[in-house]
Amino acid sequence: MQDTLVQQGLDLMFTGMGTVFVFLTLLVIGTLAMSTIVSRFFHVEEVELPKPVAKEKAAPVNKKTLAVIQAAVHAHRAKK
Repeated sequence: MQDTLVQQGLDLMFTGMGTVFVFLTLLVIGTLAMSTIVSRFFHVEEVELPKPVAKEKAAPVNKKTLAVIQAAVHAHRAKK
């Protein structure tokens, strides 16, 4: 019997997909096994992280400094 070109293409596709599936399955199994072995021999204790401290509020800006900053921003935007 002579296979059609479509049949040969499908056979090749399923063979390739099966090969990739088997390889990835073995890769996952190997990775899980290595992870289990390494965690068994090199146990690392978890360190408790300190709780974040609230940041201090910024010091108030006096009116003269605020006016200078606003003028500088306005002048910069006017150039564009």
